[in-house]
Amino acid sequence: MSTAMTSTLPDPRYQPVFYEGVPPKRFFAWVIDVILITLLTLLFGLLTLTAALWVWPLTYMVLSFLYRTVTISAGSATIGMRIMNIQLRGPTGARLSPGEATLHTLTYLVCASFAIPQIISIALMVMGERHQGLHDLLIGSAMINRPR
Repeated sequence: MSTAMTSTLPDPRYQPVFYEGVPPKRFFAWVIDVILITLLTLLFGLLTLTAALWVWPLTYMVLSFLYRTVTISAGSATIGMRIMNIQLRGPTGARLSPGEATLHTLTYLVCASFAIPQIISIALMVMGERHQGLHDLLIGSAMINRPR
């Protein structure tokens, strides 16, 4: 893939290479990230002498928010996304700034916390031409194959 990025998100009709195979890559990146966050939560629970494990959902959500925000801020992709060779881009086509990464993570966690927004997100990711979830549409971001 040697297509150059423009000043906006790539058009899926003229630059489909950026969106090819994104839904399954996104799913496997999510699985990798969930495993990493679960391991971090267990490690944090052990470091707090199991005190954090008593409030597992809260601990998991806080660590998930921090993990996603920090990794997306650092390279516009979580570790799972990097392994799957995809990254998030903002509405201008640029990597997400720390503020955008925080907003993306917050909208993702809110959508993931409720069944109906989560189902809508999955349907949009599978059927949309840019494979954007509901949280992506709300802030204008898109997941693309990492340009070279």
